[in-house]
Amino acid sequence: MKSNISITKVETSKVDALDFNNIPLGTTFTDHMFICDYENGEWVTPRIIPMGLIPTHPAAMALHYGQAIFEGMKAYKDTEGTPMLFRPEENAKRLNKSADRMGMPHIPEDLFVEGLKELVGLEHNWIPPTDGSALYLRPFMYADEPFIGMRAATHYKFIIMASPAGPFFSKRIKLWAEKQFIRAAQGGTGEAKAAGNYAAAIRPTELAKAKGYDQVLWLDAAEHKYIQEVGTMNIFFKINGEFITPELDGSVLHGITRASVIEMLRAMNFTVTERKITIDEIKTASENGTLEEAFGTGTAVGIAYIQEIGLEGETIHVSDESPIGLEVNDTLNAIKTGKLDDQFNWMTKVNKELV
Repeated sequence: MKSNISITKVETSKVDALDFNNIPLGTTFTDHMFICDYENGEWVTPRIIPMGLIPTHPAAMALHYGQAIFEGMKAYKDTEGTPMLFRPEENAKRLNKSADRMGMPHIPEDLFVEGLKELVGLEHNWIPPTDGSALYLRPFMYADEPFIGMRAATHYKFIIMASPAGPFFSKRIKLWAEKQFIRAAQGGTGEAKAAGNYAAAIRPTELAKAKGYDQVLWLDAAEHKYIQEVGTMNIFFKINGEFITPELDGSVLHGITRASVIEMLRAMNFTVTERKITIDEIKTASENGTLEEAFGTGTAVGIAYIQEIGLEGETIHVSDESPIGLEVNDTLNAIKTGKLDDQFNWMTKVNKELV
């Protein structure tokens, strides 16, 4: 089926000026972006155009009422140089779940995936060749209708932009268990990838970093004892041979890497339990020697190995090594880059642009 996405290319690519061994985080963008508009109840004019500024009315409703959601994903190259996407249909489904919660329209899943494929196929030269690096993809939707008033917008933009990225965490990380600020509460927007969730996390994260920690370990809103997430990641603990991860209770993001790691660990014959888990349970497991390892999972980081958790007046030592986390990370990366057979049927091939 021929795509109905129009493409306007740049005359000269900037990719030759990029040092792939020294990629600035989050500030380098590829030559093009995908855009589609929502008007009169439908998505229209899907197009790929040169990366550039977008005219925005100062009354655009996203700026005032926060109707803005996004996804995070990556493109890789396999051993034959073919661009690959990791479970893009799952990102499309999750974006639409976020849209439901934020009173925004669904985007057709086939349009989401086709836009990704067309953009990645065009920008395949931007995919870094170094192990642990990838082309980060940011699909997002926001209300661009100019209106001052509290209701759902009627006009939206859906955009996909791309940015080459190196490895995220290169060392074991330290977490601060936050008992004042919260990330999400039941009935809130915790399971949506809403922009406002991340805005609310900025100050407590900066305060944690000022204490010498890398990320915040988020606890529940009501009692400040149940573990939810770590930074922008889901979290796994290995206690006495069993992996435990917080259940999806409406305040925890449905991580695509999380779901994949659960499937992989079970294929490795580990028991994986999704349930509530308290910070006191982790402290006790550390003290009695049954806390074997812990790691965060997410698109940006892949697997982030956790060394310790700080609380007021004490430190919980997690582990100095994460052998299973390391194996899971290596296996995931090998599947994504075609070095291992895709036994889970997670990868989607992208046709490179013929030039």
